[in-house]
Amino acid sequence: MTDCQGVAEGASTPMELYERLSAQGEKVRSLKSAKAEKAEVDAAVQLLLMLKMDYKQTTGQDYKAGCPPSENVGAPNNGPAADGAGEEDTVDPWNVSTTNAKGVDYDKLIVRFGSSKIDKELVDRIERVCGQKPHRFLRRGVFFSHRDMHQVLDAYEKHKSFFLYTGRGPSSEAMHVGHLIPFIFTKWLQDVFDIPLVIQLTDDEKYFWKDLTVEECHRFAIENAKDIIACGFDLNKTFIFSDLDYMGASPEFYRNVVKIQKHVTFNQVKGIFGFTDSDCIGKISFPAIQAAPSFSNSFPHIFGSRKDIQCLIPCAIDQDPYFRMTRDVAPRIGYPKPALLHSTFFPALQGAQTKMSASDANSSIFLTDTPKQIKNKINKHAFSGGKDTVEEHRKYGGNADVDVSFMYLTFFLEDDERLEKIRQDYTSGALLTGELKKILIETLQPMIAQHQERRKQVTDEKGCSYPSEGRLISCCGLSCHLLHVAEASAIKPRLKLLQC
Repeated sequence: MTDCQGVAEGASTPMELYERLSAQGEKVRSLKSAKAEKAEVDAAVQLLLMLKMDYKQTTGQDYKAGCPPSENVGAPNNGPAADGAGEEDTVDPWNVSTTNAKGVDYDKLIVRFGSSKIDKELVDRIERVCGQKPHRFLRRGVFFSHRDMHQVLDAYEKHKSFFLYTGRGPSSEAMHVGHLIPFIFTKWLQDVFDIPLVIQLTDDEKYFWKDLTVEECHRFAIENAKDIIACGFDLNKTFIFSDLDYMGASPEFYRNVVKIQKHVTFNQVKGIFGFTDSDCIGKISFPAIQAAPSFSNSFPHIFGSRKDIQCLIPCAIDQDPYFRMTRDVAPRIGYPKPALLHSTFFPALQGAQTKMSASDANSSIFLTDTPKQIKNKINKHAFSGGKDTVEEHRKYGGNADVDVSFMYLTFFLEDDERLEKIRQDYTSGALLTGELKKILIETLQPMIAQHQERRKQVTDEKGCSYPSEGRLISCCGLSCHLLHVAEASAIKPRLKLLQC
């Protein structure tokens, strides 16, 4: 029996499990603060996750620090669950996990979060309105859920424009391929609708949540911005900003933060985000900062004083709690509710039970990886849906629904017919796991190499026709961006005002 098996032995009551969970959580925090060996920290975290699963099975409730179980709580009688299907997935802005090898049950998540499914009718309507073939992420359900997208399209058809907002929490220098998903799709939206975009780099958030210095978080923001710039957004319609800089440079932005803060209570943020009395006040106030870019007058250099322009936010579904809060506040402070498009999670190489992590090099394909590293990671770590032997695989076929290599191809292989042929061949046994991995390797290697070439052209020195005051990040030969990283004077009204 491993250390993570039978963790509930000797803890037969909910309260005993709760106390073990509290102690284990404290142990994890202590190990991270002491910068213990990664293997020791990983083992402690794994045990914590197992304890949480046992607590949920015993009480029928998710564990929340500072909220002990009531005395009469008992285990739910839901009958047997196959392959983790009876477990409720853990999805919040900081944790994503499931016991199901196929990944998170997104249909259940739609019901739980109260959003709407992106169905064929909506995909067809987007195609009619924008006059373009739907992006593969829409065709394949990578973006699967929405809030008020029909309202956005209604307004657009009446010649009322909107703007896009997405973001990145810079927790490391290098981004991985999973981080590209919202930016790839957001670029497509910007191109087909020809609209402005703001990109928030939440370096302040990472300082609150991670064991990093302010300087490290800001440096990571600059490095991540270069990868974002290399995606090729429209220079004249894109503004990338660091919270650590922009909060001090834009009174209008900060005024919106204050308005939001006044209309959200501490009990509300505790209920939405699970904050406890031991969390720093920076965490408690941060949701208002992530909400503020949803409102057009937060960017007077783009939209002037206009506050009636609706925002559309493409993001992963784990960010939805921030914007449920935002949508609740918006009418009370006189602003339109932002609309949202939610994506699924990009799975770790080890399987779809969790998303990729920037802190685990072997769980991810990084944008800095060499062709050899990409090949080795996929061959060694990519979870397979194939059988144990070639003979069995030829006879019974593989399971594409749990195979990570096939999952990655659904994100990055453009050809629908080829993707379906790969699925059929793998399921029938005609295509072996090694052959499937080879297709993924040959898909990712040139894609990442091209990204690296574009990123090399992004420099701190060149201003691409901008004035030289302040530090500017731009890229030559690509669609260029202005990244404000130091002085208020560097913010220029480079984006055209919307003409609605």
